[in-house]
Amino acid sequence: MLEASLNQIEQLVNDLLHKNTQLTEQNAALGQELAQAKEENETLQLSLMEQEEKQGATTSRLQALLERAGAGTVGA
Repeated sequence: MLEASLNQIEQLVNDLLHKNTQLTEQNAALGQELAQAKEENETLQLSLMEQEEKQGATTSRLQALLERAGAGTVGA
């Protein structure tokens, strides 16, 4: 009976060690994916900021053109 219990414990320990190895590898892979996602997020945020700047500049130019066009109609 003692031998059977020791065999069971040995098997359980081996199973736990194997599972730990799998989880460690999975954790490392998820860590890499997270780092890539963070980098992509930063890139997208920078791109969004650039687009917002361009949109602001375009809006300003359009407003200036509309003001000029409105001033031309009133003066005509």
